Amino acid sequence: MAFNNLETVPIRRFIEKSYLDYSMYVILDRALPHIGDGLKPVQRRIIFAMSELGLSAASKHKKSARTVGDVLGKYHPHGDAACYEAMVLMAQHFSYRYPLVDGQGNWGSIDDPKSFAAMRYTESKLTRYAQVLLREVGMGTVNWQPNFDGSLNEPQLLPAMLPNILLNGASGIAVGMSTDIPPHNIHDVINACLACIDRPEVSVAELAEIIKGPDYPTYGELITPTADLMSLYETGTGSVKLRATYQIEDKTLVIDSLPYQTASNKIIEQIAGQMAAKKLPMIEDIRDESDEASPVRLVLIPRSNRVDLEQVINHLFSTTDLERNYRVNLNMIGLDNKPKVKNIAQIINEWLVFRRDIVTQRLQTRLDAVEKRLHLLAGLLIAFLNIDEVIRIIREEDEPKPALIAAFALSEMQAEYILETKLRQLARLEEVKIRTEESALTKEQKALKNRLNNPEKLTQLIRDEIVALGEEFASERRTRIVERQAAKAIDESLLTPAETVTVILSKMGWVRVAKGNQVDAQALSYKTGDAYQHHVMGKSNNMAVFLADDGRAFSLPAHQLPSARGFGEPLTGKLTIGNRQCQYVLLDQNKAKYLFTSNTGYGLVSEYDNLISRSKSGKAFLTLGDSTANLPLRLTDDAKYILLTTTDAHVLVIELSEIPEIARGKGNKLIQIPPKAIKSGVTVRDVLALTGEETLRFKVGRSKESLSPEIWLQWLGARANRGKRLPNGLELYKQITVSE
Repeated sequence: MAFNNLETVPIRRFIEKSYLDYSMYVILDRALPHIGDGLKPVQRRIIFAMSELGLSAASKHKKSARTVGDVLGKYHPHGDAACYEAMVLMAQHFSYRYPLVDGQGNWGSIDDPKSFAAMRYTESKLTRYAQVLLREVGMGTVNWQPNFDGSLNEPQLLPAMLPNILLNGASGIAVGMSTDIPPHNIHDVINACLACIDRPEVSVAELAEIIKGPDYPTYGELITPTADLMSLYETGTGSVKLRATYQIEDKTLVIDSLPYQTASNKIIEQIAGQMAAKKLPMIEDIRDESDEASPVRLVLIPRSNRVDLEQVINHLFSTTDLERNYRVNLNMIGLDNKPKVKNIAQIINEWLVFRRDIVTQRLQTRLDAVEKRLHLLAGLLIAFLNIDEVIRIIREEDEPKPALIAAFALSEMQAEYILETKLRQLARLEEVKIRTEESALTKEQKALKNRLNNPEKLTQLIRDEIVALGEEFASERRTRIVERQAAKAIDESLLTPAETVTVILSKMGWVRVAKGNQVDAQALSYKTGDAYQHHVMGKSNNMAVFLADDGRAFSLPAHQLPSARGFGEPLTGKLTIGNRQCQYVLLDQNKAKYLFTSNTGYGLVSEYDNLISRSKSGKAFLTLGDSTANLPLRLTDDAKYILLTTTDAHVLVIELSEIPEIARGKGNKLIQIPPKAIKSGVTVRDVLALTGEETLRFKVGRSKESLSPEIWLQWLGARANRGKRLPNGLELYKQITVSE
């Protein structure tokens, strides 16, 4: 089959053009609001359709299905569910700061915004605030466009009398871009508009001081720092942090407002989850006492009067949706019909340009109507003064209109109007009415021309109208702006009972924990082929650290370790250990200090919390190379000296202050062991921390030899020295013990 006039297009170009066309449709005709009226197309069509149905604030409510039907049939050929949901959103007082639709029936709740009834059950009309968008529609201020089938006209934009784009905000996802404009308080926005009217060059910083910050409909606290809010309004992008508000009543914690779009049942679920996991032991119960008078009232009952409720609420701010971040992206379609992220000064100044055009069109339309009426009244007055001649012409002439025009120099419009005038309007009293109306219209004409020709007076009119609307729809700020410190969760260790426990580690890396400190770890039974490796005693609310043979440290909460009633569990099931072998287990408080040494004489002092890692793969701590780690030595506050012995009977005492305190690494050389000695197998044997007042007892064979501080302090030397040889008789010691 042959095709004539066939055009071929590369598929790449065809797909690119199709996708771009689709993208621009979604951006301009669906997802982004216009700076002029702050509405998306579906919202604009809903508001206009309701006004055409006569559903003003003074009328009765009518079924929502009727409105949705009109919107879909006349202006918006899309799904009824999406259209109705957009309508519901404009009616929810907890979703819109200044609702546009007044709903009757079930329109959802703050706990479940999508629990609204079907459109066949609900009724609706417009709110008083909607008149801000509609009041001037019939005054020549609207540019009309054909609807989807060309049978009707719809407004391109509604003539908004206030910057609704800032008052109600907007959110939407387009193709390759999105918008998140928060709502603001009408008082702040109007003051910002007045500042821009009085001084068009006003800076963003000055406007940010006037507007202060968003004003969400669900109350709460805005705790974003002033500097961040300033940056947000300067760049048009950023984020804000909202926090719930609370009261302490009769030693109970009462949450009385939630962040925007946060449901009470979700908060209850999050808090109850922590209670079930024993992460909130200080709370005994949570009750939802919300009702019509108090839409949000969550009561938390502490276990005792000694519970610090301020600490509890700060913990909940950090771990639940009682505190949330909200993205801000001031992206909108501008007067040039292009999407762009704008700062606050650009938004207000551009909207004022839009408003000036609207007011100019309104005044010009009214001026044209006044001049047309004056023109007709002038012709009617001529006819009245020459009534006999007019009547004669009408009675005798076959074509009275041209005759009237020729006789009295009338325009075609005037002649047509005279011919359509009823006889009763030619009575004597009508002359007074005509002249009175003409006088009033002449004054109005002069005033309109004066305003249109005088930019300052036009500006003053815009200013006065904005101020009047601000007074009409005045509303106190709902979202309090308070600078607060970031919420901090309660340390999990403080939420866990501090019981004395013993953690036991086996050679094959199995771990278990037993209550108490009277546990004979080496006498416990182990799996076949396994044996005791190391154990430590401490508190169950601390983190257990496992030090591997390559110096890597792994950590787990002690209270989460398996019970010692069985063989325990392998660490590989909880941590990513690989082929490493864990040699030592530690259990202590975060600020405790330890001395870490290697068998080749290197060492460092570090705090316990430097070993702790929340990662399953642990953290690199000791740099060992070919060396191995000695048992870490806990340092007491009164420790002053470190005693080191080697397997070739050398001993060195150094001052603790000479050892560097660092977070991780190889450390510094503490005692010198020659390379040849290391090759022959000489290593560090014992490491002791001393105060300078202890007596050392060396066990040699079956006897013990005691050395007073005066004797062993003679071994004091500089760090990294070889030290001295142990006195005769001590070279073959089996054990060193310390006594006061």
